[in-house]
Amino acid sequence: MAQKVKLSTIADALGLSTATVSLALRDSPLVAEATRERIKEEARTSGYIYNRRAASLRTSKSGIVGVCVQSIMNPFFGEILRSIEEELDRQRHTFVLCNHHDDLAKQRAFVDTMLQLGADGLILSPAVGTPAADIRLAEENDLPVTLIARTIEGVGVPGFRGDDRLGMSLAVDHLVSLGHQRIAMIGGDEMTSTGRDREAGYREALERAGLTWRPEWRIAGPRDRHSGFDATLRFLDLAERPTAVVCFSDLVALGFMYGLSRAGLRPGIDIAVTGYDDIDEAAISMPSLTTVANGQSEVGRRAADALVARLRGDDTVDGTHLIKPELKIRESSGFVWHNSRQREQSQGLA
Repeated sequence: MAQKVKLSTIADALGLSTATVSLALRDSPLVAEATRERIKEEARTSGYIYNRRAASLRTSKSGIVGVCVQSIMNPFFGEILRSIEEELDRQRHTFVLCNHHDDLAKQRAFVDTMLQLGADGLILSPAVGTPAADIRLAEENDLPVTLIARTIEGVGVPGFRGDDRLGMSLAVDHLVSLGHQRIAMIGGDEMTSTGRDREAGYREALERAGLTWRPEWRIAGPRDRHSGFDATLRFLDLAERPTAVVCFSDLVALGFMYGLSRAGLRPGIDIAVTGYDDIDEAAISMPSLTTVANGQSEVGRRAADALVARLRGDDTVDGTHLIKPELKIRESSGFVWHNSRQREQSQGLA
């Protein structure tokens, strides 16, 4: 068996101290960049493997952060995760990922594993039904937590998410400006802070416009394409059909537009549709999806930055931080069609 390469092996080969080699492999600014690169090259060619467990015993830090979200299959969380990864890489942290699929037992098992491994912290989009006690338990066992996308009242930890109440009201206001008075909302429920705030924004915008909220026009459900597609049947069966729909998410909106097309209706012409999140697919769908950009990249970056700051003893970033949303107007809300009709009418062509 080949002899294991140690720090001293690299140090002897380069004529340096083991302390310098150790600092260089941890990207310490105390070592000149050229020397760091020379040491790293020697480590690669000699086959040196960094012993994270030994380093953890010396420093009481593992360099590992747990990240737990509903599902990375949802592009919304994928985009958040991308910015978390970029920020943690910059801060020299590695993350371990878990998709809890709103299974509280799975989430708890992951948090337990992070505690057992001595992870430095946790970035969490809490599963439906997560009690504040679960967050406090992690905190009390030296696992700092930062929340993303969803927040929980009374936990006293930093949380980052879009301003869902404002964002949904922007979508409704847009549809009202196009002349719609019968506006439905599809997808989501009151089990999460996101669902509660988006529905509140929907109802408040209707009230502000002098429109009546009607319970049959609120079709709750899961937050994916299939639920949007399935909701089409309930929507088409309404005795008095709305002319426009705000959807809980882009995935719901895309599924709903598939359902409308299957029924022979044209999204953006026969029924105006808006989504939420502005995932990459929204801009290239047919028709392109009017939606609310929810600041996923900023959510991930700021959450990772806040957690790393806490690990350094800086607790100044606390409470819930809302990222300002932005309405992205495209074809599915009928804005393009509405404007062309107005031009035709002004020219006497309609």
